[in-house]
Amino acid sequence: MIHYGLIPEFVGRLPVLATLHELDQSALIKILTEPKNSLIKQYQRKFEFDNVRLKFTDDSIKAIAYQAFDRKVGARGLMMILEEILLQAMYELPSQKKVKELIITEEMVERRAPALEVIREIEEAA
Repeated sequence: MIHYGLIPEFVGRLPVLATLHELDQSALIKILTEPKNSLIKQYQRKFEFDNVRLKFTDDSIKAIAYQAFDRKVGARGLMMILEEILLQAMYELPSQKKVKELIITEEMVERRAPALEVIREIEEAA
């Protein structure tokens, strides 16, 4: 409006209305994966500090986006959901030196925890 000649004092008094649309699942998936510092990449980096490679299946990423959409928490809720899933693993995996890779599947997302008991069984068998 200033570009068209209105003075800033007048423009500042105009009410501003903005409508926001709820993010759909595809937008949430893009937020999880595409940015340079996406949430998925941040968690993968955290696990790399403990020499554990973290991978997500495509179905697990869709399930995370679905949970955020279903709970109506939007993009801010993605971090909360990832933390629910990975918190236990972040505490327990560094002490298990034989574990080099953790693959998050759709079932783990639905249970809200990785299958650490399976990892323990594999480690004990080795």
